[in-house]
Amino acid sequence: MKQVWIVDDDEEMSRAVRLMVKLLDGETTAFMNARAAAQAVIDGRCPDLFILDINMPEVTGLDLLEFLRRRATTKNLPVVMLSTEASDVMIDRAKALGADAYVSKPVTIEELERAINNAFAKRK
Repeated sequence: MKQVWIVDDDEEMSRAVRLMVKLLDGETTAFMNARAAAQAVIDGRCPDLFILDINMPEVTGLDLLEFLRRRATTKNLPVVMLSTEASDVMIDRAKALGADAYVSKPVTIEELERAINNAFAKRK
């Protein structure tokens, strides 16, 4: 695994996911909101994988996902959605917008690893 950007406004959850990614041999950068992550992309930075929370103030993870899929530099990068929203409607919406995997909170390291591997496999 390579560079993973985690976008989640919940500091505790962000820390937990960063630790899990590090245990899976990934390097992480965390953003507390979608605007900051979008600005980093606009500035020309890019990870190998995004992990996005859905429910964030102002700009949601779904908004950020749409933004990523519209940009040439990020449209083919793997995206894992990580959210407390576990309804089939929300999962289907995220996948329709281009999410490669969807994991419900709380997440185990095994679930996260499986989602990450699936996301990378879909984008090969």
